[in-house]
Amino acid sequence: MKRFFDTNILVYAFLDTDRRDLALDLLAEGGVISVQVLNEFTNVARKKWRRDWAEIAAALQVIRLHFNPIVPVTLDTHQSALQLASRDGLSFYDALIVAAAIDAGCDLLFSEDLQHDRKFGKLVVKNPFRLEPESLA
Repeated sequence: MKRFFDTNILVYAFLDTDRRDLALDLLAEGGVISVQVLNEFTNVARKKWRRDWAEIAAALQVIRLHFNPIVPVTLDTHQSALQLASRDGLSFYDALIVAAAIDAGCDLLFSEDLQHDRKFGKLVVKNPFRLEPESLA
């Protein structure tokens, strides 16, 4: 099963002590992220968590090493996101995450921001923080 990680999973792995262990366990099993996730992580780390640029750069370096390659946000991804947002009532940035996961051929999207068990074709959204660990596969 190919997994895609929304930004919040990375934020919890690197910045939040309460949810770090589960987030790190999920990331250790591998998966896919997009450039959008890197951008959002940077923004959240700086604005919400008030991390300095050196700490953000160090976290991003670890993330980039763990996820290689990282999926770009292309014009096709953008156009797919527009359709998803319009058809499925998603915010545009959530639609970009879903579109990137679909474009990457993922079956599972770990996100806290989207409805748990919602399906977009073969892609299923799971909120790992509301599940029992054995049901995350």
